[in-house]
Amino acid sequence: MTAPEGESKVVLLVRLLNAIDQGQHSFDDLKDRIAEGGKRPSTRSLRRYLAILANAGFPLYFDRAANVYRFAGGYSLKRLDLNSGELFGLVALRSLGASIGGTIGASIDEVAEKLVGSAGRSARARVEAASPVAFRLSEIRLDARGERAFGLLSSAERTSRSVRFEYLDKEGKRSSRTADPYGFIVNAGRVYCVAHDHTRRDMRTFAVDSIGSPKVLTKTFVRPNGFNVEAYAAASISGVLHADETTSVRVRFAARVAKAAIAARVVAEREVEQHGEDGSVEIIYRVADVDELVRWVLGWGAQAEVIAPPEARTRIAQLSSEISAKYT
Repeated sequence: MTAPEGESKVVLLVRLLNAIDQGQHSFDDLKDRIAEGGKRPSTRSLRRYLAILANAGFPLYFDRAANVYRFAGGYSLKRLDLNSGELFGLVALRSLGASIGGTIGASIDEVAEKLVGSAGRSARARVEAASPVAFRLSEIRLDARGERAFGLLSSAERTSRSVRFEYLDKEGKRSSRTADPYGFIVNAGRVYCVAHDHTRRDMRTFAVDSIGSPKVLTKTFVRPNGFNVEAYAAASISGVLHADETTSVRVRFAARVAKAAIAARVVAEREVEQHGEDGSVEIIYRVADVDELVRWVLGWGAQAEVIAPPEARTRIAQLSSEISAKYT
């Protein structure tokens, strides 16, 4: 008995989806994969089937370099088989998105939801249960203008397009900028765009919530080979400050906070050099901005002391005096 035409078409489309999921078949190969009774579909028919799947929301595309059809963005028809460690990571990812909030948090949550949707039933049930992880991060809050600016800048970064905008710096000065967005830094609830400023002919970091009237231009740019936003921000506690050369600052931490100080990897380059007999520890930080580290050290109170260089000790003494004067 011959299967009804509608049922036969569904079987053919499922077969086509599975072939695309393998990510190793050309257009001509797909004809062989879905052939029925040795009869290959015509070019016109196969294009129609691919259009049906695309219109149904399946993210398929043709990889010209490899001459194969694939699913985009890591999409797969296969169910995720998560082990306990991976499941814990997925739960933590959802908690991270909820903690951050805003557009970035929503994006994280969206990715997590897609992963949950691709997981097995038992895994989904465990993910939906109460999270065993709590993040205490600054929530990202952007007003409507900031959300629009971030949306345009992130789109420009993905498509390698230059942008033009008005900028209000921390001194209250307004300027018109044209820049190439290379990436973003999130710190203390704010989002910063790392970009190449056309006028200054150098890298600059712009607070997204201080950007007005952004416009994506038709001009495209090429990001320098090897540029990495993590490496760019590595010598700054906030990730925002940058310098061509770093300065070494040695700080001694009392025994009661030594473990916490070692765990606080605030910059990429640091060296735990010495443990005192009393349990204290000395750490050398290589930073882009000494004043930024000095302000961070003040947060440890009397449990931390800047040992070197002399100008850093002088600066922290000055700040301590100014703080003390406010409470005299």
